[in-house]
Amino acid sequence: MRRPQTRSMPRSLAQLGLAGLLSLTATQALAQRLDAPFNDGWRMTTGDVQGAAAVEFDDAAWKPVTLPRAFNEDEAFARDIHDHSTGITWYRKRFVLPTDKGPAVGGQAILDFEGVRQAGDVYVNGVLAGGHENGVTAFGVDATRLLKPAPFVNVIAVRVDNDWKYKERATGSGFQWNNNNFNVNYGGIHRAVRLHLTGDLHQTLPLYSSLGTTGVYVWADGFDIKGRTATVHAESQVRNDGAKPRTFSYRVTLKDVDGKPAGQFTAPAVTIAPGETKTVSASKRLSDLHFWSWGYGYLYAVTTELVEDGKVVDSALTRTGFRKTEFRNGTVFLNDRAIQVHGYAQRTSNEWPALGTDIPPWISDLSNGLMVESGGNLVRWMHIAPARQDVESSDRVGLMQAMPAGDAESDVSGRRWDQRVEAMRDAIIAFRNNPSIVFYEGGNENISEDHMAQLKAVRDQFDPHGGRAIGSREMLDSKVAEYGGEMLYINKSAKKPVWAMEYSRDESARKFQDAFTAPFHADSPDYNRNQDSMVAETVRRWFDYWRERPGGGDRVSSGGVNIIFSDSNTHFRGDNNYRRSGEVDAMRLPKEGFFAHQVMWDGWVDVEQPRARIVGHWNYAAGVVKDVTVVSSADSVELVLNGQSLGQGVKSDGFLFTFKGVPYAPGTLVAIARDAKGKDVARDERVTTGPAVALRLTPRNGPGGWKADAADVALVDVEAVDAQGRRVPTALDTVSFDVAGPAEWRGGIAQGDSKSAAKPTDVPVSTSGEPVTKGPAGVDAVTQYAGANRKDDNYILAKTLPVEGGVNRVALRSTLAAGKVTVTATAEGLKPATITLDAVAPASDAALLPVSLARGPTPATPAFKVRRDTIKPVKILAGANADTAGATTDDDETTHWASDGQLANAWIEYDLGKPQVADEVVLKLIGWRLRSYPLRITMDGQVVYEGEAPKSLGYVTLPLKPVKGSRLRIALTGATADRDGFGKIVEITGAKAGFDTGAEKVRAGGALGIIEAEIYKTR
Repeated sequence: MRRPQTRSMPRSLAQLGLAGLLSLTATQALAQRLDAPFNDGWRMTTGDVQGAAAVEFDDAAWKPVTLPRAFNEDEAFARDIHDHSTGITWYRKRFVLPTDKGPAVGGQAILDFEGVRQAGDVYVNGVLAGGHENGVTAFGVDATRLLKPAPFVNVIAVRVDNDWKYKERATGSGFQWNNNNFNVNYGGIHRAVRLHLTGDLHQTLPLYSSLGTTGVYVWADGFDIKGRTATVHAESQVRNDGAKPRTFSYRVTLKDVDGKPAGQFTAPAVTIAPGETKTVSASKRLSDLHFWSWGYGYLYAVTTELVEDGKVVDSALTRTGFRKTEFRNGTVFLNDRAIQVHGYAQRTSNEWPALGTDIPPWISDLSNGLMVESGGNLVRWMHIAPARQDVESSDRVGLMQAMPAGDAESDVSGRRWDQRVEAMRDAIIAFRNNPSIVFYEGGNENISEDHMAQLKAVRDQFDPHGGRAIGSREMLDSKVAEYGGEMLYINKSAKKPVWAMEYSRDESARKFQDAFTAPFHADSPDYNRNQDSMVAETVRRWFDYWRERPGGGDRVSSGGVNIIFSDSNTHFRGDNNYRRSGEVDAMRLPKEGFFAHQVMWDGWVDVEQPRARIVGHWNYAAGVVKDVTVVSSADSVELVLNGQSLGQGVKSDGFLFTFKGVPYAPGTLVAIARDAKGKDVARDERVTTGPAVALRLTPRNGPGGWKADAADVALVDVEAVDAQGRRVPTALDTVSFDVAGPAEWRGGIAQGDSKSAAKPTDVPVSTSGEPVTKGPAGVDAVTQYAGANRKDDNYILAKTLPVEGGVNRVALRSTLAAGKVTVTATAEGLKPATITLDAVAPASDAALLPVSLARGPTPATPAFKVRRDTIKPVKILAGANADTAGATTDDDETTHWASDGQLANAWIEYDLGKPQVADEVVLKLIGWRLRSYPLRITMDGQVVYEGEAPKSLGYVTLPLKPVKGSRLRIALTGATADRDGFGKIVEITGAKAGFDTGAEKVRAGGALGIIEAEIYKTR
């Protein structure tokens, strides 16, 4: 991680006190402007307290807090989302204004709230000064005329209402995204607050709905990626709140990631009248640029200054990066290199147990950085706009983002649609300088062309140069949307990129490893799998997208995002009160799927660095015989146990290598991956450990240490280790913690209940390692083995909790007191462990969080090898309905051709124009997930394929015998039948939701129905 330049980051005014504030602001480098955190020194209480807005109100009994702080954070992962507490919460803060900035010198004072949930009223010295109701986007409150100069102690009071049924006061309309399935309700001021003080001549802030202002906009164009040059532009909206005209020049200065000068340019002087708002701009072509990229969070500090009579009177700092994007040929291009989307559909809350969204920025970097480490290149936030903290974090770690604004599960009309437009406008203005945002998402389901055009117009007005595509889920035939893609299924296009917005919905807790490891959790799809089963499903689901990647013909899939990255307190489907489909658990400890993705996603399109991963551990009981799975991108994998070869694995689904019936023997199990020439390219091993004999604690904190600001969090990993210090992967020991010193225990999470009630998974095991009994179906009637109970508290805030797979993680929050914090962990029969953490006073001049440059700049080499070419037919014949046969090659998945239901007429024939060999036919068939199609494919009458086309989540590839010919015919040989091939992939509306495969358009039986047909010659 690279540590960039520092800038003045003053502690909040309340914490500094009046004397400290005056001495600090006298040394500020940013002219008459102050941009400071405003998070310390608040008090909070629940309930609608009468008179709480008044200056003289006595809040001494309220709880002291540092923001962000949701009043119900304790409930995160302890309760089902539907049971999260709602109500009124009050916050109050006292502070003193400086004497040389803001209102004291005729300037402005703006309170910048990054977010409250759901609606907030802000009172300044007892007067209602502003507020916000949409619960998502940032808003500003102009407190200029209500604040009083030093030494007066000003009071800010905020009343927040997080009712699920909250209605907009002016219209009586609810907000579509205030939804108790998708948008977890952490109520109160749940995001950070800042105070902005300016002079009378100043650059505005990007807070449009509340203040009507747009702030600074920085972008680049005219890219020469190889030459490392581009033209950099900056523009600022400038306001003159003074009583006389002002003449100033506009100066732009860049510093690179190390704080070194990287360019400077100015614009001619302009004059602005009293009360006038004007946009000023400047640009220059710069060289030796570093372009922001995947895993390469290169950011510049861009300072825009207003210079009057040689003196800087206003200065704003924008941290941004420059990158080139294109969206064409069904493919996304970043810095002139094709990149197939692979990442995660993550709940915007991105929450943690017992903390919710109340986390410091370095924790966001930890979480989002793990997405990149797993091979993810895109995070699609879900339903509502992400927090500023997560947007800036994604910039730093090099993670592309798809940004929604606000929605639930459908298009809407009237005031509810207007609310969505307003939220999108505010989010675009707020985040148009963040290079990681590559997609704007107009909806989690298709929207009308008129609505799409409205959102595109907003993008074009406020972010015309940012290189960001705007689209929506589905929108496959839209003439307006610039990208699209369905939720569960594979889409392809030769034009705009289409990628899956959510795929691989199955769930698996980290604790449940396999049927032979306590608590002996056998495979129980679909929403209560064990880790062995989950990895296989993870690989199968990605392979559907990967084999249709760029390089595979004219029509390609631009990828997809797996739902989700970290276990979430929203939208459960299994037995728990939270969703367990993450590749990491709620404390960000990796599951096996994390490592499977590292193997499959190690490249921009094609895999560039071969890897291998043995799934699971090698600590079993004597007599166990089990299948061993290796995930690898190599051509072959050999398994070696204690020096003896177990042969080659059977390859399936592109990356899975299965070794059937391996007898367990303690020792070392090694997977050796080889390329097509037999060269070793990767290996992985598992070693049998001894029994657990001790505990080990490992602390984690932010780059600047653990800050004693009552908001920073320290993480502590606890492991059960053997005599050689190796983690024991089968350990489930219960650990008790003791904490001494200035810290607040926030704990961790584990499957089940801190009251230690028996679970259906705690079943006896036979000598063969198989469970003796099977648990009952889960409460959703989907799972066979109940993993926990939806009423369990999951050990939230408990000081005693088990390790799972030999490890767990807990969190401690600092207080305002610096000092040493001692953490001791004990478990029966194990040697205890103790560590000491230092909670240090926050520095008044702290470094910005470092960026990650781990993956390096965008490679100049091609991202993929062209592996097949499209054979385009010159004519299409059909046994029936020949006039619509062209729909099978029209690159529009909303159209289709079907025969008339008579088996004799259920054929379609493609005239290839000349004799040639076709190696593959790729089909998207009506009812692809449900319907069985017995098919015969002939070339000039000779059979080149016969069999039942596999059910799929989109496209199926049928290999053909190499027969030269010019007329390829696809014929149905028997009646079709419907039966779901993918288990119970349920949506919240029930088990049959998501079956939108067009099956209802063509009745099963004697009809052949084709949406798209592609004919290929492989290279």
